[in-house]
Order: sequence, then C-alpha cells, then structure tokens
Amino acid sequence: MLRSKRKVAVVLPAYNASQTLQLTYNDLPKGWVDEVILVDDYSHDNTVSVAKQLGIQHIIEHDRNKGYGANQKSCYKKALALGADIIVMIHPDYQYTPKLIPSMVSLIDQELYDVVLGSRILGKDALKGGMPLYKYIANRFLTFFQNIMVNEKLSEYHTGYRAFSRKVLTSINFEVNSDDFIFDNEMLSQIIYNKFKIAEITCPTKYFKEASSISFARSIKYGLGVLGVSFKHLLASLGIYQAKIFHKK
Repeated sequence: MLRSKRKVAVVLPAYNASQTLQLTYNDLPKGWVDEVILVDDYSHDNTVSVAKQLGIQHIIEHDRNKGYGANQKSCYKKALALGADIIVMIHPDYQYTPKLIPSMVSLIDQELYDVVLGSRILGKDALKGGMPLYKYIANRFLTFFQNIMVNEKLSEYHTGYRAFSRKVLTSINFEVNSDDFIFDNEMLSQIIYNKFKIAEITCPTKYFKEASSISFARSIKYGLGVLGVSFKHLLASLGIYQAKIFHKK
C-alpha cells in the first residue's frame, strides 16, 4: 500500500483523555499522517500536558466545555485551514485502532469513496470486545431504523472513527449542527443527503475502564435525537421540509 501524496490530517477530539492519548498517538502509522490536531474540550485532567509532551503539533484548548460536536467543529476547521486533503477523526480513548488509517486514507486517495467509516458492527466481535449489551442492541435498532428512513445500507451510524475528503467537509454545513453528541449523526445525514459515497471497514472493538463512554441517560437522549434526525432527513428527501442542517453553505 503506497502512502498517499495528499495531505493527511488526523484530528483528536479530546476530553479527559490523558490515560489513553499516548496509546492512540503511538499507534498512528508512521509516514501516513502529515498533521495531528488535538482539540481539548476543557478537560479536568492533564490531557493538554500529555499532548505537549508527545509533541502533537496543533493543540487547541477550549476555554469552557463546549460539547462533543463543538469539539469536532474546531477540529475540522483547523484541518481545513492547514490545507488537509484527507481528514481522519478518531477518538483518543483508544477504543479504535489507528492502524486502520492507511486503509481508510487509501480508499479516499484513490477516489473510490468520499467517506470511510470504521465499523464495530461489520465483524462479529463487538460484544466480545466489551461493548455493553444495551449499547449493542440500541446500535442495531437505531441503525436499522436509520437505513430505512434515509435509504442507505450502513452497518452502523455511531462510530467515532471516520475519514473524509476535503470536498465533503467544504460542502456540508457542519457548523450548523448540534454541539452535543448528535453532531455525528447529523453529519452522516448531511453526507448521505448530498449523495457522497461511503465505505465501511471492519474495526476491532475495545471497551475498558479508561475508555470514554456516555451515561445511560445521555444515551437515551442521543437515541431520541437520532430518531429526530432521521425524520428530518426523510422530510427533506421528500421535499416537504428542509431542516437547517441540509441548507447549502
């Protein structure tokens, strides 16, 4: 596999990731990444200190906790400003292996796909890897519902491991999306609505004590938000009502 000649940026939306950041950073494939960007969403631990010790080139510190979606907005705006052609977003909690980056980048570099998702569901190891049963069941239900509503065929919509071409991030209006966890889902809905080509690759699942996870209550809120995004997508596709997230930039 030949290294991409395009500029590749890896973005790390971080919040209290000091215990897992080094593991994630050390596994970034050598020679495949031109820029590493970490955005710290006002962590209570020493995430920023660890990032500096590791020599991460670009560190952005939010002056307050703005939310997971707001964190990604800062990530993508910085990556675009640096002239990145391919942008990979991976959670720095080490649930996802950075070793898949060459494969994800290559699919975009060869112009086969516009977006590549690291799916925990494509393989059969999600539960073996420690994914809580209730999360697995919710993931499968929500994905089934979304596929019907948005006329797509993905194995999951809820992965924190994604690669995008520059064209995708400059086309969709991600800045109007939620600053909370539903941001991810809104973004995928925008991508599908704009008919960008999406690929998925199998990603091993790793759940452990230090890995980040949202509470059950926030999971319920997220699930309801997913249903809402799916209905908005359907209405926009039918020409009945176009929500703000589907407006042109």
